[in-house]
Amino acid sequence: MRDPRSEQCDTDVIIVGCGPVGAVAANFLGMHGLRCLVIERETAAHGQPRAFSCDDEALRIYQQIGLVEPLRADMVTPDRVDYLGADSRKFAEIAVGELDFGTGYTPLHFFYQPHLERTLRQGLARHAGTRVLLGHEVTGLRQDAARVEVDVCERASGATQTLRARYLLGCDGAHSPVRQMLGVALVGRRYDEPWLAVSGLAPEDAIRVPATSFVCDPRRPGFVGKGPAGDFRMEFMLRPGESAAAMERPETIARLVAPYVDPERLEVRRAVVYRFGNAVAERWRVGRVLLLGDAAHQMPPFMGQGLVSGLRDAANLCWKLALMLRGGAADLLSTYETERRPHVRAMADISVRMGHVFLAHSPTLARLRDGLFRLFDRIPRVRRFIRGFEFKPGPAIARGLISGGRRRSGRAPEGSYFPQPRVRTPAGYRVLLDELLGPGFAIVGLDCDPRPLVDAPALASAVDARFVTILSKGTGTAINPEVTVAGEDESGALTAWFRRHRAQVAVVRPDRFVYGVADAAGAAELARELAAALSPACAPG
Repeated sequence: MRDPRSEQCDTDVIIVGCGPVGAVAANFLGMHGLRCLVIERETAAHGQPRAFSCDDEALRIYQQIGLVEPLRADMVTPDRVDYLGADSRKFAEIAVGELDFGTGYTPLHFFYQPHLERTLRQGLARHAGTRVLLGHEVTGLRQDAARVEVDVCERASGATQTLRARYLLGCDGAHSPVRQMLGVALVGRRYDEPWLAVSGLAPEDAIRVPATSFVCDPRRPGFVGKGPAGDFRMEFMLRPGESAAAMERPETIARLVAPYVDPERLEVRRAVVYRFGNAVAERWRVGRVLLLGDAAHQMPPFMGQGLVSGLRDAANLCWKLALMLRGGAADLLSTYETERRPHVRAMADISVRMGHVFLAHSPTLARLRDGLFRLFDRIPRVRRFIRGFEFKPGPAIARGLISGGRRRSGRAPEGSYFPQPRVRTPAGYRVLLDELLGPGFAIVGLDCDPRPLVDAPALASAVDARFVTILSKGTGTAINPEVTVAGEDESGALTAWFRRHRAQVAVVRPDRFVYGVADAAGAAELARELAAALSPACAPG
């Protein structure tokens, strides 16, 4: 039932910024049936290839908004990443194409940002309640206990209007005008090391490196990688005394790229010097305004997690907004920053540490690093740690809207990311698990119908959940046609997960994090706990 106060608003949610994070948030809100207005100062999708890479979690998020297939069609997925050290000799490699973190996708994908933004914006047309104002910018912002009010100016004509919404999401980038209007400071710093980013078109036979490479040579650290549509991306660190103007000259670019691609056959599309930061906003929420993506946090680029962190923000926040606006749930927004900030800081910290490896300036230290990594490759456990990318902080929620409010340990199921293997449907199709779970909460039972175990009618008063039965492979158990959704765990990954946690029922949140698990006897109590946590009388976190 819609809150009567929402009728006094032009829309449920205003999103400022239609970059990838804002567009994903708008797709999520539209999927949940909310009215959404996106305000973007530019008149077209960004034409420059700035962001370049994403990981398996990003693809799972794109899957949730129904756009993973058209987006993947425009991506390149490398099989291997090389690390080149002193004298450009390889000292380590990661076979990323062989890694499986349980999300359903491999962990590294390169995209062309103009294609990505165009596809995300086209996805908004599926949602009748979503509107986009291009060529407009927010010039003023006010809020009270019930709504947010913004002054919006059309940049071409200067015409202004005032719009009102129940909430506003600031997805407007590192220099976020929304954050500045709120008076929220960034805590952190910008790094002094400038980098030259070069993007251009090159045919396959013009490329001179066999794989995506992090160049850790102290003479000139850099990165080279092949993206979609013939796009070839290179980045080079500037040395002391080198100016942006000198580095952006065509003759300088030709000299820098020559070891990696034939400069005569490279059509440069973009060459710009930039600096990066490591900063987090003091607060991500002020009343009814919330900050996402670069507006809330920035980090060094060495783990390629800047964009993905913003996508995680949208996946965490939008279903909470939908529950509150559609059903009058508790103030779930209090859990947004609580859940997301620790992971953002952990990812920024590992990015800094990777930068220390990446940016060894001393030739002596660089050769020592190279020798250590070659030695580590002979030690099986250390080799698994490096080649398995185990140093990357996994997705997890330590405190927030999970059973008990706090994760008991690093191996506890609550707060973990639910695995997504392929399962076989009764019709014989093999699909990724999220296709069965649906857009909301999912109550998943192993070899059982979870409905009678959790008192489905009572739970339905708090949340619109989907009930899913997963059958262990080879059990011979027939699928009950009355169960809403069912699938067979052909790989055994889900069966092993349930047994490892001694559980028969799992409550999975819309963003695919586990609220909690229980055996058959404890399932009803777990469901009652969830219903209480979502009740307007209870504010979790």
